[in-house]
Amino acid sequence: MTDNETFLQETQEDLTGILRPFKRELNRRQRMADFLNQCIRCAGRNDFLQLDELLKSKIANDMEQDDELDTCKDPFDLLRKYANEQVERYRMQFIEDLTNLAEDADLPMDIDFPRFSSIKGIEGEIDFSRRFTTINKKILKSIDPRRIITAVQKVKRQLYDRPYDPQVFIDNLYQNYSGIMARENGNSPGHPVPIQRFYLDYVLTLQSKPFFQNMEKGKFREYTLDQFAVDLWRYFQSEIKGTSDGYALQLRPGRNSSLWLIDSDGERRQITGISFQRPSA
Repeated sequence: MTDNETFLQETQEDLTGILRPFKRELNRRQRMADFLNQCIRCAGRNDFLQLDELLKSKIANDMEQDDELDTCKDPFDLLRKYANEQVERYRMQFIEDLTNLAEDADLPMDIDFPRFSSIKGIEGEIDFSRRFTTINKKILKSIDPRRIITAVQKVKRQLYDRPYDPQVFIDNLYQNYSGIMARENGNSPGHPVPIQRFYLDYVLTLQSKPFFQNMEKGKFREYTLDQFAVDLWRYFQSEIKGTSDGYALQLRPGRNSSLWLIDSDGERRQITGISFQRPSA
């Protein structure tokens, strides 16, 4: 490298060092300008949900503490109070609308805002600020009560409007369990099987022969964890108390390598193992 090239490179690095803090300050001011524009647009269209979220953010607080921007505090306080009042009014109306629509659809609905639950195995949460509702961990990009009820009805059909016989269900679970036991050195009933492995094996038993010959997505028979949890709950609620041979189902709670299922008390619990106990003599 020549002396001129060295000189130019060193000078360039010096100027870059001088420029860096100016760019940081410019970017900071641009973020604040963008934030103010967001607030102005939200106020213009009376979007109090978004306005409420914006004015609770860290950048709003930073601007109020900035000596050059402390004039924002008074209008921010006024808008914050207005947005809070509007959100609270909207929340009360929302709960009333959701409750009435659920009654019209003959759906049980228990609301502990922002969470709600319907029949066993259906739970949700409303996120006003981001305008979406979570139902059984799936996101509905809406907080419209009508769309929420429609989505809950769809989940209900998926979970409950399927052929179901508790005796056939528990016998099939035991058959799957016995198969795992036989493959593992002939272990006898009573030995727990890890629930994640059991669930995988059980889903595979539900597949048709054509699926194993050509594992196309269209040939796969879906059996979700929610369906498994609800089927267990329906079994616990039935008059059936064990397999046709009298073996009793045991679920083992725990945290590691667990699945969230519904136990015999109707509570969602982390389950780590499953077993069947021998019939009593």
